[in-house]
Amino acid sequence: MVQIIPLSPVAAQSVQVPLAGQMVQIALRQNSTGLYMTLMRDGATLLAGVLCQDRTWLVRKSYLGLLGDFAFQDTQGTSDPVYTALGSRFVLVYAQGVHTVQGSMQAGGGGQDV
Repeated sequence: MVQIIPLSPVAAQSVQVPLAGQMVQIALRQNSTGLYMTLMRDGATLLAGVLCQDRTWLVRKSYLGLLGDFAFQDTQGTSDPVYTALGSRFVLVYAQGVHTVQGSMQAGGGGQDV
């Protein structure tokens, strides 16, 4: 199941969403070198300062306990996300069952098409 995470075109933002029975907080921050994500579940930091790139899985590790993975998609091409078009041109998707012990984990992990 794929779910789009609602985002706003704001340089620094945090959203909290329930995903597969888990409360997840996503913090995004734009700086001069790109858009970065910090991911928390139930108040515990799982990832911090992950560079967001087009169609590249962000979590990639089943041992973190998430039931899926996140990736940005450029709906108009293949550029990496920038905050000014978050929620429109650049969407954040959550795919349940990706990179989980029960999911369809594929060799290579990163850089797969979403």
